[in-house]
Amino acid sequence: MLDEFPSELAAEQLSALLCSRLCHDLVSPVSALGAALSVIDDPDSGDMHEDAMELVRESSRQAQAKLEFARLAFGGGGSAPGVLDCRELQRLTENMYKAFKPEIVWKVEASGLEKSAGRLLLNLCSLGVDAAPRGGTVTVEATSSAGGARLRVVTEGPRARLEEGTALALEGKAPENGFDGRSIQPYYTALIARSAGGRVSAQADGERVEFQALLKPVEGMIG
Repeated sequence: MLDEFPSELAAEQLSALLCSRLCHDLVSPVSALGAALSVIDDPDSGDMHEDAMELVRESSRQAQAKLEFARLAFGGGGSAPGVLDCRELQRLTENMYKAFKPEIVWKVEASGLEKSAGRLLLNLCSLGVDAAPRGGTVTVEATSSAGGARLRVVTEGPRARLEEGTALALEGKAPENGFDGRSIQPYYTALIARSAGGRVSAQADGERVEFQALLKPVEGMIG
């Protein structure tokens, strides 16, 4: 499966680009945290300490949410197999995108998903949010049974779009200027699907973008 992928990256390059993506996501809350602490340390800015402390709390929350999300979405491949509770997947997703414009609408019917399917669902959620730069809704659906798992994320909103680089990366093809910290995420999403015997597809119709993944049966999967 993986050896059929059109442009499989070396492990070192894949890891470096995923790290770049993670660092990009963390720059904003960590920088805000540093700025808030500088205000608190300044004896002449006492009137701003309350606002600074609120910024510390919010920045810390954002950083923690992003790290928890990324730890499973990007870093769970080498851990032991198992079933992920969909309530935990919902918590991770909602915390991750709490401050973003699109509204997350969770319509997951499965109570649990095999780990590859759960990680894949988190990555599809990330693609769904990226497809809605002006807000809207990102509807998350997942079902599982003895027959496998079906995942779907639908983005609807003003100027919702499927970027060409994302569509190419989902097919294992490098964008015109090569992979970067942004386009590596859809490529990695497709890799997860293929490693589980499935495939990811995406299509756009006006201001609606739909991502789908269908995975083969996995022992221990529950509905």
